[in-house]
Amino acid sequence: MSTPTGDDYVVRAIRPEEWATVRQLRLDALRDPAAPIAFLETYEVAVDRPDSFYQERAVGSGEGSTSAQQFIAEAPDGTWAGTVTILMEEAGSQDWSGRPVELRQAHAVGVFVRPEHRGKGLIEALFDAGVEWAWQQDAERVRLFVHMDNARAQAAYRKAGFVPSGLTVSFAADGVENEREFVLKR
Repeated sequence: MSTPTGDDYVVRAIRPEEWATVRQLRLDALRDPAAPIAFLETYEVAVDRPDSFYQERAVGSGEGSTSAQQFIAEAPDGTWAGTVTILMEEAGSQDWSGRPVELRQAHAVGVFVRPEHRGKGLIEALFDAGVEWAWQQDAERVRLFVHMDNARAQAAYRKAGFVPSGLTVSFAADGVENEREFVLKR
């Protein structure tokens, strides 16, 4: 699936053989000033991961996967301008936090748009592609988590149609519930 956006960006699923570019985009995202409240991983951890980690990630979330799909927004010059990954969560299983998953749902993670490409509607275009894929996988809703202090991301998610569910959780060892769940229902 490939979807043109304004300014000739193309939103599409990654291909497994693009693992090195997947790695570089992840490392660039982890250097963003908002990274400490936007991602659960640090640059130092990510840069030390072996190539096989990124190769497996690209296979597991590349074109043709039905359990996860990573979408990128490709600029006219071929630069990867942004990304979102959609993970499927099965009813009856447990999510990353050990909470029961009550319905088939998708979980958006790894949302990033390079600073020089922000303000061009790429978040909406990435979510349009990701949500369409989730609906094709029979998801009943799409969710994501965002830090309460990340006002810019919350505004972008609201603009894309997501709303707070009322659930807050902690991703930190201190147990402070500072991550808010946002959802988009069919």
